[in-house]
Amino acid sequence: MAIVINLDVELAKRKMSVAELAAAIGITPANVFVLKSGRAKAVRFTTLDAICRVLGCQPGDLLAHTPSPEPE
Repeated sequence: MAIVINLDVELAKRKMSVAELAAAIGITPANVFVLKSGRAKAVRFTTLDAICRVLGCQPGDLLAHTPSPEPE
């Protein structure tokens, strides 16, 4: 996938667990883990806003674009 989610990095910087973040933003730890592991197919803007508010970061700190190789 061309979009990389760096939630694990931001959580580690703040020494925060998945369970702590989940409680702070009001979603299940399982859903936070899906985001953290990079298996999410979509993220609601309200969830992204809540994560940024709790972690004190910008969306660009959580998301990065890695170009996929061009098909031949």
